[in-house]
Amino acid sequence: MPARQAGGTAPVRRPESAPARQGGGAPRPQAPRQAAPRRVRLIVSRIDPWSAMKVSFLLSVALGIALVVMTVVLWTVLDAMGVFDQVNGVIGSVIQDGGEGFDILDFIGFTRVVSLSIVIGVIDVILFTAIATLAAFLYNVSSALVGGLHLTLTDD
Repeated sequence: MPARQAGGTAPVRRPESAPARQGGGAPRPQAPRQAAPRRVRLIVSRIDPWSAMKVSFLLSVALGIALVVMTVVLWTVLDAMGVFDQVNGVIGSVIQDGGEGFDILDFIGFTRVVSLSIVIGVIDVILFTAIATLAAFLYNVSSALVGGLHLTLTDD
């Protein structure tokens, strides 16, 4: 007799035993098969613009910091190699301005170069974030028209 659910009238089915094998013998042992790599077809149908904005903001901040650090290191290395003194000598001999000497550090001093790299880094953060967010919106519109980006992933 089938079991009944508490408070209900529908019977609950219990699993039945597997049907008997034809031929009456014991099951044959199967040889181990090599597992083939799985292939999965995926479609990138939508990119969340908010998520794209957050990721692009973090990446552009990292790039901005790397730009400032790279500028500081490059300026320090050039100064230690004496490049600015050599440029002063070459430009001074070309200009030959009687009483007043030429100093390139008036134009590309450390604080001026670092300040400029910080400004460029901030502009980079704003532009890169805006462009990535706009690209997510444009991808969503084009994906609605053509069906998205089809990917095939394999498990090696």
